[in-house]
Amino acid sequence: MEKNKRWVISLGGSRIAPDKGINYNFIYEFEKLIRKYSSYKFVAVTGGGATARKYMKAIKRFRKGTKEQSMEGIAVTRMHAGFLARIFGPSANEPDKIPKSIKEVKNLLRKNHVVFCGALRWESRKTSDGTAADIAGMLKCPFINITNIRGLYTKNPKTNKKAKFIKKISWEKFNEMAKKIKFRAGQHFVLDQDAAETILKKKIPTYITGSLNDADKIISGKSYRGSLIQG
Repeated sequence: MEKNKRWVISLGGSRIAPDKGINYNFIYEFEKLIRKYSSYKFVAVTGGGATARKYMKAIKRFRKGTKEQSMEGIAVTRMHAGFLARIFGPSANEPDKIPKSIKEVKNLLRKNHVVFCGALRWESRKTSDGTAADIAGMLKCPFINITNIRGLYTKNPKTNKKAKFIKKISWEKFNEMAKKIKFRAGQHFVLDQDAAETILKKKIPTYITGSLNDADKIISGKSYRGSLIQG
């Protein structure tokens, strides 16, 4: 079977800049991973993580609503995208040309090995994961979400020891699972409700993993640790 040569990767903000600061090792390894597949095309959608939640909390404290909180989160995701684009240099889009639409992503991908973007624009109940799913749908390619846990669980494994790992789940069942999570700006369930609906509608093979090594295995078609949402 022919390998996919285009991939959308969602980089959780918690992996780029966790509470302790910039995750240098993760960024070094991510750069190595992308450069390894020099004949492929990638879109990397950056999340806001703890940095975004910090500023969104402050916005809320000043009695601003959900839209204002989300706009602040979007600004942080775009800052992360520019930061990584600057590190990758000529193989990526220019740091001051972070796309604001799917059309811009598509145009930039024609001449770049990797395109970095954050959330594209404000939409109600939209997060960077939803943006990544939209782009994967447009490109008709698989989607990998690299987060800070091994994959998908029945409950949050960081707070519930009885949480069970889910190796594979259908688009329909995952959508039902996501709908049970109450939306809030800055939420950090592995994929949000909007993304769940998009991958179901567009039938996008979606992988969730916490490891760049396993992301490498997913891209190369090898056995990996993580979860698959498909079929």
